[in-house]
Amino acid sequence: MPPRNNPLKLNALQLKTLTLLQAIARIPGASARNANGEAAISQFPNAHGDHFHLGDAVVAAKDATGLTNEAVWNALTRKGLARADYPRQIVLTAEGLGYETGITDEILHRSSH
Repeated sequence: MPPRNNPLKLNALQLKTLTLLQAIARIPGASARNANGEAAISQFPNAHGDHFHLGDAVVAAKDATGLTNEAVWNALTRKGLARADYPRQIVLTAEGLGYETGITDEILHRSSH
């Protein structure tokens, strides 16, 4: 379910994808930062079974379908949150890195230990 404060009216798949891209950008060495505060991501996690690991979190594969969906990448680009070069690379803009999706805790499952 989209958060209450979603000024760009991203749909659920776009929110999930942006949340995952933001998480990838925070992992040391997983993205290339530029002088404008943007993060270029060109390597994406592969699911094993029904999940994959993203830093210290586990993500259900069903929540990551947007990572390989050109329409989602294009929507994030139209909304100014990214620049897509599907399927090679997506660059999260500073706006994309800072956009509050409100669902991080719902899709990034972290161990309690």
